[in-house]
Amino acid sequence: MWRRLYASILQRASKGTDFFNAPQCSLLEVFHPSPHLQPGQQLHTHTLGIQPGRCLSTHQDFDFQLSRIQINSILRSNEQSVSIPEFDGRGVKLVKKFESNHLAANTPNEDRHSAAICLQAKGMLFGVFDGHGGWACAQAVSERLLYYITIAMMPKSSLEELEVCMEHGRPVPPILQWYKHHADFNYRDSASLYIDHLRVFWQELLNEEHGEGMCPSDAMHYAFRRLDADISLEAQVPLSCDLMRSTAIQVAFAGSTACVAHIGPDGIHVANAGDCRAVLGVQEADGSWSAMPLSQDHNFQNRAEVERIRGQHPSSERDTVITDERLLGVLMPLRAFGDVRFKWSHELQQSILDGLESRVDLESLNLYHYTLPNYLTPPYLDAVPEVTYHKVRPQDRFLILGTDGLWDELGNEEAVRLIGEHLSGIHVQAPVSQSERQLKLGQMHKLLLKRQARASPATDSNAATHLIRHALGTGEYGELCQERLASMLALPEDLARMYRDDITATVVYLNHHS
Repeated sequence: MWRRLYASILQRASKGTDFFNAPQCSLLEVFHPSPHLQPGQQLHTHTLGIQPGRCLSTHQDFDFQLSRIQINSILRSNEQSVSIPEFDGRGVKLVKKFESNHLAANTPNEDRHSAAICLQAKGMLFGVFDGHGGWACAQAVSERLLYYITIAMMPKSSLEELEVCMEHGRPVPPILQWYKHHADFNYRDSASLYIDHLRVFWQELLNEEHGEGMCPSDAMHYAFRRLDADISLEAQVPLSCDLMRSTAIQVAFAGSTACVAHIGPDGIHVANAGDCRAVLGVQEADGSWSAMPLSQDHNFQNRAEVERIRGQHPSSERDTVITDERLLGVLMPLRAFGDVRFKWSHELQQSILDGLESRVDLESLNLYHYTLPNYLTPPYLDAVPEVTYHKVRPQDRFLILGTDGLWDELGNEEAVRLIGEHLSGIHVQAPVSQSERQLKLGQMHKLLLKRQARASPATDSNAATHLIRHALGTGEYGELCQERLASMLALPEDLARMYRDDITATVVYLNHHS
């Protein structure tokens, strides 16, 4: 099987050019509370085709014979593991620890993830973001969405304090304590714009009956919609800085799904827009593990979501709104931030892009002039989240947040089993069934190999890395196949996206004793 894959890859390899990198560091420079915390991308299968301008490789440039040391180095290079103090003077934390990791297939990586403690509201926020049409929108949403949610949850008195500080040029009380990976970056040049719009957001809340702040569910609904509206507005208004303007347009024309979990004293709220996913790991009384989905994927497989989209447009468009399992035959997720090609009129899109053409290379920003098929009654897309709530029980042990690259390779139950056994160190095997006792010798040998593979000790201390390793390296019998893993990791960047997606995973361990 893998020799056929190698042959196919070698036939398709070719040369190209490098892609640009994004600037470093942003909003954190104003609202970052903790000096020891460090502040801080080709078209997806969500769209179509291979991005011009990517760095391509010939078959002389890569080698599938990666050693275990090389494999481990690749898989572990973006690991993050953070333990949360159980007591911080504001009550017992429901989160004990979290572990994150990501592995790119696109160049640059189009996935992002975020984690932060709410300092002026209760709880912690975790998010995973899957970009498409480039990384720009996922980057902006990962920087900004957690602020919008927290602002909406803050009491009116705290918002008044923020406004007084801004008005008199005094230091602003920190809103979030971010947990950033050393490789993370932020939009430094857009920080002032982001802060201005965040301030407008809390000023509007101050003019309403805000009281003690919104509950997490309402805050998430409001924040998702408001940030998407701000992203759209920022691409339309005149901006003095050319870099800031081109960034705003790039963010708006790219897209990103988002799945955010708020874990607080009342339980877990999950807001999802798109096809990232949140799954709860539950340990049953007999020690076995079961998966409880806390979100639904918004794609063609979700029939209720398909009918929701169709119901928003005339009956004459029923057969064209979703074709080939994609929105207008192009986009796989049916909810997303940005993606203004699916929201704005043709005339508005054209005028915004025409205004850039004299000064900016549109191709370098992943911006292209094209018309979507059957684009008759926009908007066809929104970022309104579906919010679920779960009251945490003693048997609820961890929450997995992952982009669709993870769930393309692993089912909910398999992911939970992997983390559960990684956590407990116990590999639960079901007894050999009566039908299995009747297997022939060769079949029994395969069954035993599969059962033996499941009992293999974990290689990684980081649970997110453990998931990614198994997502890419699981063989025929459930064993970790070194040859398969090596081949998936050694794919050159112009070919990797044809065989796998960017993968991002965050595993949040719950303080179930609380």
